This record gives sequence, structure tokens and C-alpha cells, in this order.
Amino acid sequence: MKELLVGDRADVLVLDDQTENLHLLVGLLAPEFTVHPFSDSAAMLRYLALGRPADLIMLDVVMPPPDGHEICRRLRAMPDLEDVPIIFITALDNPDDEARGLALGAVDYVGKPFSAPIVLTRVRNHVRLGRAVRLIRSQNDQLDQRVAERTAELARKNKLLQEAMQRIDQTQDATIVALSSLAEMRDPETGHHILRTQNYLRELAREVRRANPRLAGELDDEAINLLYKSAPLHDIGKVAIPDHILLKPGKLEAAEFEVMKTHAEVGRNALEMAEATLEGASTFLSRAREIAYGHHERWDGSGYPQGLRGEAIPLSARLMAVADVYDALISKRVYKPGYTHAKAVEMICAERGRHFDPVVVDAFVAIQDRFAEISSQIKSGFTTFGAL
Repeated sequence: MKELLVGDRADVLVLDDQTENLHLLVGLLAPEFTVHPFSDSAAMLRYLALGRPADLIMLDVVMPPPDGHEICRRLRAMPDLEDVPIIFITALDNPDDEARGLALGAVDYVGKPFSAPIVLTRVRNHVRLGRAVRLIRSQNDQLDQRVAERTAELARKNKLLQEAMQRIDQTQDATIVALSSLAEMRDPETGHHILRTQNYLRELAREVRRANPRLAGELDDEAINLLYKSAPLHDIGKVAIPDHILLKPGKLEAAEFEVMKTHAEVGRNALEMAEATLEGASTFLSRAREIAYGHHERWDGSGYPQGLRGEAIPLSARLMAVADVYDALISKRVYKPGYTHAKAVEMICAERGRHFDPVVVDAFVAIQDRFAEISSQIKSGFTTFGAL
């Protein structure tokens, strides 16, 4: 039947215990549909239990038990038949009977005696509608299945991507440690300077964020994690400083100090070259470059290499300046003893607004005990500090 959504003839089941009614409906419907007549409900239910086709079911209401209403209730309980339209055949004209049938899941009523045009029109319409509903449901089920399969595939790929990114992060972290250790190993007196300063920096950044909401945007968790990972590269430029200057057991001469100061620019240039090899911008390398180039700048503009003043100095470098100087003060050198924590705090406070950003110094003072704790734990070779 060409009007149908599916090209084959629709299967119409007719249940009526009166043989003459069955013959009449078969004769009426057979030219357009494949009709399956049943005179008892048990035979029809056996047919349906075998999974045989049914595009529409016509049920006589008044039959020996179970009657049409009971059969309709049973059919509607079968999952495969929930969208198959059911039309009641009845001589009853009581509105309550019709309402009961519709409440049970029937879609229409055909009254006896039959009107051929009405029966054909209603059967045609409900077959089309029923097939359309089942087609849409089938397509939705297929779509749901494809979506589920696609979602599972995306989840699998996302897991692989996360694992790959984790390996990249681990490789990056290992590379950072290896590179930064090149500079540190040339100066054996610095000990665990890298580990201590990166942990100082993280704690300091968190406190600045807490105490200064206006800086929260610059110091979200991701930014602080980048600071933590970038910090070990702050003195990478020292690999270019000659041993007789880097390892000199005493105060540097003016000319020697000028050479020492070049480590900030050397570090910046090395990281800039590494960044240029990447196809896209690297936030990590950009942050490392800021720190390497700017952590010797001073708040009052007397630092190096650019002589930047105030907030013209990147926040990352202003934070690193306090962390770096604190660790240098408490560490023993051949040319000086290691100062106590209290003395280091006093010296840093004395430089508030001159060497150091006042906001950063205030944060440092607020968490100075945390600095002492980090220093003690990492100096002893025991550390519980990890990535953010």
C-alpha cells in the first residue's frame, strides 16, 4: 500500500466471536490489508506471542470472558505492542463504555452495524499513525544506540587523551627538574633551593589571592599551578655564568657582578627560544620566562636587568623575588652564615616598598610560619609537598 510509511501491506488483526462479523470485516479490509481473523482470544494471543506482525488490532468488546476490555488491558501490558493501535468493535452506544475502552489504551471505536467508508478510513488513518509512531520510536532507539556508542567511544578516547596528557605533564615536570638541576648542581651550597622556592612561591601566591581579591583573576588555581611548575627555572641562566664567578668564595667585584646579572637575560633568552619552537603559545614557558627575567627587579626600580618599577614588574616575578631572597637569607654560603628565620623576616620587612612589593611582603608576613615549616621539612630531605 503506497500511502503507508512502509511499502509492504499492513497486518490487521480482527477478533470477534461472531463469524458473520469476521467475514464482513475480512471482505472489507482484505483488498488493502493482510487480515488475520480470530474468533477466540486465545488464538490471537498465541499468534502475538510468537512475535508475528501486527499493525493494527480490532477487538469486539462483548465476548465470552475475557471480553474485549480485558484483552486490550493484556495487550497494552506487552512491550512490543505498546504502540500498535487498537480499535474496539461494539454495538454498545454508552459513553461510559467508550470512555473505559479509551482509558485502557484503545485509539478508536467502530460501531455495529458497520459503515464501510468509516471503517476503511479509520483503519487507514490509524495504521499510518501507528506505523509512523513505531518508525519514529525505532529511529529514536537507533539514534540512542548510536549516541551511546559514540559517547562510549568519546569517553574511551578522552581517557586515552587524559592519560597522554598526564604522561606529557610528567615528562614536562621531569624535564623541568633536570634543566633546573643543571644550574643548581653547579652551586652545591644551594641544596634543595629549587624545591623550597617553588613551595614558598605557591603558598605566597595563595595568600596574596586570599588577601587581595582584585588579584584573584591573576592567581586562580591554574595560574598558581603554573607558577609552581615554572619556579624551578628561575635561575636556569646561571649555566652560562663562569665557574670562577658563580663559585667564588666571597663577595663579587663590580665587574663580576655585572656578569652574574646576565643570568636573568640568558635564562629569558633560552626559554624564549624554547617557546618559539612550539606551534602555539606556551603559558608555562611564558610564565617561566617572566620569572627568570624579572625576579631580580625591585619595586623601587633599582633592580635588574630592566630597572622596572612597581606593578610594571610581572606579579610572578614579584612573588618569586620574596621567595628567592628568603631562601638565600636562611641558606649558608661560603661568604655568609645562614640567617635565622626571624632575622630573614626582619630583613625582608625592612625592604617593603623598596626591594619588594608591599602586598607580597604583607602576605609573606601573614604566612611566615609556613615558610619556616617548608624550609625545615625540605632541608631535612623529607618533603610532603606536591603539585597543586
